[in-house]
Amino acid sequence: MLFLANENFPAPSIAVLRGRGYDVASIREQVPGISDMSVITLARSESRCILTFDKDYGELIFKEGVDDPPDVVFFRYRGKDPQAAASLLLHLVESGTELSGRFTVVEDGGIRQRIY
Repeated sequence: MLFLANENFPAPSIAVLRGRGYDVASIREQVPGISDMSVITLARSESRCILTFDKDYGELIFKEGVDDPPDVVFFRYRGKDPQAAASLLLHLVESGTELSGRFTVVEDGGIRQRIY
């Protein structure tokens, strides 16, 4: 699975994921300051799953009805250190949690998903 780290996704978590062999593009590194809709467009064009701490993606996808939404993992739980997001994502992926075609919300007590 290919990932697209939103600007607010911690750089140390990106480094951990890349170190584990995951292909992670970074908005902060490539095109900082672009709009959320531009992030969605980029994720769709490259078939990447957005990794974010920004709740606006849920509003854009579900309230505004974005056509053909990309996969999104929305972290509501920050964890105790900057690598926590990577640890949480690795746990999801390695446990076999399906992320494709879904909006996944990672919370302190677990996950919730909505299928597109």
